[in-house]
Amino acid sequence: MSPSCPVCGSGVSTRYGSFTDEEYFTSAVRFDYWHCGGCGSLFLHPLPVDRLAEIYPPNYYSYAGTGASVTGWIKNRLDARRFRACLRRMPGRNLSVLDVGGSCGWTLDLIRAIDARVVRTEIVDLDPRAGDEARARGHAYSCVRIEKFKSSRTFDLILLLNLIEHVESPRRVLAQLAERLSPDGLILVKTPNYRSLDARLFAKSFWAGLHVPRHWTVFTRPSFEMLLQGSGLAIDDFAYTQGGAFWAASLLAAWHRRGWVRISRDRPAVYHPLFPVLAGITAAFDFLRLPFAPTSQMFITLRRERR
Repeated sequence: MSPSCPVCGSGVSTRYGSFTDEEYFTSAVRFDYWHCGGCGSLFLHPLPVDRLAEIYPPNYYSYAGTGASVTGWIKNRLDARRFRACLRRMPGRNLSVLDVGGSCGWTLDLIRAIDARVVRTEIVDLDPRAGDEARARGHAYSCVRIEKFKSSRTFDLILLLNLIEHVESPRRVLAQLAERLSPDGLILVKTPNYRSLDARLFAKSFWAGLHVPRHWTVFTRPSFEMLLQGSGLAIDDFAYTQGGAFWAASLLAAWHRRGWVRISRDRPAVYHPLFPVLAGITAAFDFLRLPFAPTSQMFITLRRERR
């Protein structure tokens, strides 16, 4: 009997593949991903809900920030453009921003630098070490899974940057955050798209867009649109964007298997010296392809559904 899809609830699914963690080497266990026959999403089953401390190791990339590399600088500049476009649409003199999975708050630092009206910033994250630094930067911090986050506040901008694919029930999380969104607010989602060139090339070996075993649901544009049904949210803007990090980690995993490079638990793919070089080259390749083909990352801006 096949498992039920967390997006559409369909019980008609086929096994997509079985993979190990070839980025952080947190476990030798093979994790099964399934393809939903109803909406087309990929999803992990069973979920390692009770193994979060194991599969998110202390050297996990989001705990360390974007770094001082050229690719990190370019990423920050590109993200700043998107944040600025969202904030320009916000009325009012005082804005509040919630960053889900925001670690110690470097993204919120960037947002405050963009718009002085941002006076309230809050982070929800699993990293207990990030809290003190986040508070020192002036951000409120809750060390809790987003499913258990409670707040009486509303937010003008909510960031879900490479986050929605990590949660047990993406539908429930979106519905929960819709209740915390101000009337004119926006939710900015960044999430992988598996109907892309790199996903096809590495489908039988290790595609880093699955981020095994940390990405629990991986969408396409149609399946994400299906996810929104009944959430109280609607798509305001959609765009594909570069997936250089997925290309880079996938290539390094393939080369590691051939013995050409060495990655390990102590030095995961993201910290290999070739990673920023590969990510930069393949990001440029993706940007050249954007007018012609979907790439492996999606930016989706959500607003309250108009009644």
